[in-house]
Amino acid sequence: MSTAPAPTQQMSPEEAVHRISQARQMLVGEVHKVIIGQDEMIEQMLICMFARGHCLTIGVPGLAKTLAISTLAQALHLKFSRIQFTPDLMPSDITGTEIIDQDPATGQRSFRFVRGPVFSNIVLADEINRTPPKTQAALLQAMQEHEVTVAGNTYQLAPPFFVMATQNPIEQEGTYPLPEAQLDRFMLSINIGYPTRSEEREIVMATTQTSRPEVRPVLHGQDVLRAQQLVRQVPASRHVVDYAVDLARATRPKEPPSPDFVKNWLAWGAGPRAAQYMVMGAKARAILHGRFAVSAEDVRTMAYPVLRHRLITNFNADAEGIDVDQVIEKILQTVPEPSYGESLPSKPARAERQPPPPRSVPTPPPPGG
Repeated sequence: MSTAPAPTQQMSPEEAVHRISQARQMLVGEVHKVIIGQDEMIEQMLICMFARGHCLTIGVPGLAKTLAISTLAQALHLKFSRIQFTPDLMPSDITGTEIIDQDPATGQRSFRFVRGPVFSNIVLADEINRTPPKTQAALLQAMQEHEVTVAGNTYQLAPPFFVMATQNPIEQEGTYPLPEAQLDRFMLSINIGYPTRSEEREIVMATTQTSRPEVRPVLHGQDVLRAQQLVRQVPASRHVVDYAVDLARATRPKEPPSPDFVKNWLAWGAGPRAAQYMVMGAKARAILHGRFAVSAEDVRTMAYPVLRHRLITNFNADAEGIDVDQVIEKILQTVPEPSYGESLPSKPARAERQPPPPRSVPTPPPPGG
């Protein structure tokens, strides 16, 4: 077993960030033993995990959504469970249920709670939109509070806890779109595109052979928890936070700061969670790239996956063929990055002290004047 040099509590923040950056390179290398391409998806999954969030992955079948998260669980040495969402899935199939046990000696009966698949470190909610809202809501408490309540008893979920849900953008007949309240609890919405021709050739060659690569653990659960604590310690300057807030506020068509195209194309904008998640995602991205400071570029990069599922286009946008990503791109081009102190004039060089000019004494009036 080969593990990365994990950060420890005795390290300085700068040294811990360097260790996490090294671990990221090793993690990506292990995942790429199985997953070819999809660099953006893998990085955004790691950002979401280290920022203590959950992600929604959208892509057509066959793009390795399920395989990517299961491979990442192996590389992180975390407990993994997969839930296939179907129309007949019940909430107890996710959270668990109580059963009656009978003592063979005394005949006494008692209830015993059998834990469901949500009691894992990484939970894959496969095709989450194929189950009714009642079952979808079974994940809400787990995602927000990291706990499950069954029959009046509350059970804590072992950290780290990470939910990755997948959606298929085609075959929408008979599906149950996620309500906005549940969509808002996903930190990121990751769009997965088709591989390039060379990547697709490698995929075909790798998956039509008998050999299977071995994925070795790089980090463990405690290492992930320390990385999550370190993310919250990363400083974010005032102008970076204001930039995230301005981007979120610019998406609201009924707010005064929003541009005219937002009022024309959007029915609803993002709530306060969007700015929070943009800053948290920017912090996680910074430490994964070996920086203990957040830049505006980190915020701009996180704007797409954070805002994508929080903006609702209206009829005008649909009629003009405008999708959400095009709206986000135009918002990033329109909203300026705040700056503080740059417009202040520079202090002049210290000049040699000159003697003050002589005071003029008024001439007294002539006598008798």
